Amino acid sequence: MILVFALIALSVWGLIATVIELRRDGYRRTPTDWNRVAEHDALDRAELGHVYR
Repeated sequence: MILVFALIALSVWGLIATVIELRRDGYRRTPTDWNRVAEHDALDRAELGHVYR
């Protein structure tokens, strides 16, 4: 029974730590800075036989 409580406590701790780290890490949508992106076309590396949308 103690093992069950320990596993539950560890799971809750892991879930809370994950949420805190995701918020601290900046896990959110950010706009793309197009000045830093290399210019290329999506079809430059297209392979024959693949369907690209």
